[in-house]
Amino acid sequence: MSETIEKVKCLIIGSGPAGYTAAIYAARANMKPVLYQGTQPGGQLTTTNEVENYPGYPEGITGPAMMIELQQQAERFDTDVRDGWITRVDFSGPIHKVWVNETKEIHCETVVISTGASAKYLGLESEQKYLKLGGGVSACAVCDGFFYRGHEVVIVGAGDSSCEEAHYLSKLCKKVTMLVRRDEFRASKIMAARVKNTENIEILFNTETEEVLGDGQVVTGVRVKNNVSGDMTDIPATGFFVAIGHLPNTGIFKDFLTLDETGYIINVPGSSKTNIDGVFVSGDAADHVYRQAVTAAGTGCMAALDAERYLAAQE
Repeated sequence: MSETIEKVKCLIIGSGPAGYTAAIYAARANMKPVLYQGTQPGGQLTTTNEVENYPGYPEGITGPAMMIELQQQAERFDTDVRDGWITRVDFSGPIHKVWVNETKEIHCETVVISTGASAKYLGLESEQKYLKLGGGVSACAVCDGFFYRGHEVVIVGAGDSSCEEAHYLSKLCKKVTMLVRRDEFRASKIMAARVKNTENIEILFNTETEEVLGDGQVVTGVRVKNNVSGDMTDIPATGFFVAIGHLPNTGIFKDFLTLDETGYIINVPGSSKTNIDGVFVSGDAADHVYRQAVTAAGTGCMAALDAERYLAAQE
């Protein structure tokens, strides 16, 4: 363990749109924020090839380029951006304690959690290949559906979110094929009825993905297997969407913060406050509804303002 304990006025955990926006506001308020980038600097957007729905970029921008610009903007106001990740916290007392890489101890007056959530994928080698290439695999229909206008796409999932995303895609795409592993939806009846009644959505029950097909650069189809008959089928498609849920990156906080059944941090409605005074949350670590870069940035602003007001009240 480090012999020297660092004291920080505002510690920001995470480096996506929420974390960097919190840093910009905190730095401009003279809170001298320290930001740790975590295991995935830039967050989920670094896996997004094109971002066209974030205000201020009329020509669009790649996810990694956008994160570099946000980091530069935060550093312009003297945010201390650091490599490393928080491995342990102790919010049990009046001092908020965190440990970086299990070696460095920091005592914080305020903490802004912006650790985000990770999309769940099937784990197929072919799926991960085209995900990394940016050639047709996505976990966000709202983010990427626009690129598949007039195309045929496949979506995997059986819950409310997958039905919602399939319905969204049906408005843009020529055909949407839904792959449901069981013989029924997990979604609510109203959501299931919505996709069943949409003309250009075909639902394949008892069906699992065997392989994402492609030409080495982009997706060209999906090979599926009927888990009852064993029959294999190749479905032509240029897009493969995975809608089987997200996992919030909040495990290290579970002993101190109130989480919902999935692991999302529960905030006080209308604010970024958690159940611990001086600890705030922003972005996808608390948001399981919208999960957009622009909404994450908005809550990052809220968290910095809430932290500033908390510090002012302590004086």
